[in-house]
Parts: sequence; C-alpha cells; structure tokens
Amino acid sequence: MNNNESAENYLETILILSQSRPVVRSVDIAEELGYKKSSVSVAMKNLRLKEHITVTKEGFICLTESGKAIADMIYERHRLLTDWLVRLGVAPETAAADACRMEHVISKESFEAIKRHVTP
Repeated sequence: MNNNESAENYLETILILSQSRPVVRSVDIAEELGYKKSSVSVAMKNLRLKEHITVTKEGFICLTESGKAIADMIYERHRLLTDWLVRLGVAPETAAADACRMEHVISKESFEAIKRHVTP
C-alpha cells in the first residue's frame, strides 16, 4: 500500500466512523482497521502535518475541509464500485475488497464514465 493510498484509507475510515459516533479517536481507527495504535498514531501525525485532520487536546479527530474532500471522494468511489461489482454478480465481500483497491488507482475520467453508465 503506497503512502497516498494509506492516507486515503485513514481519511475514509475517519469519515465512516464519524457517521456513527459522536467522536473519533485513534483507538477507534485502530480497532476498525485492525492496526496497532502506534501505527495509527504515526499516520494521524502525518495527516495532521498535511492539514487533512485536526486533533483536539482530548484526542478527538476531525477532518479538515481538504481531508473531508478526499474522504468523500474515496468513499463515493468505494460505494459505487462495490455496488457495480455486486450487480455484475461478484460476491459482496469480494466486491468490497476489490473496490477498496480500485478506488485508489482509478482515474477520475474512468470513474466518471463508470458513474454515468451505472447511475440512472
């Protein structure tokens, strides 16, 4: 997994967790992704330095405008690609795993073409 892909996965995870929890903490991300807390801590430092997140003194993680834009883009790709693969007959678990890999490498042009084709 390259650095950009890793950052995108973390931002997407923060977005998803924030939809079901009042606050997101590093420990929540570690549990969700099955990573060590120390690895998540390093990743959060990098995202903070890139100004994609802010972290309160209590340890609550919030997406910045740039972080939310990236997370929204990746999450949209994930949902649409997963749904498309399932409709093509791929098992849901396989579709989700494949979409997770595809969402990071597909060009904007190709994604938009698929989006136009599969959405009414």
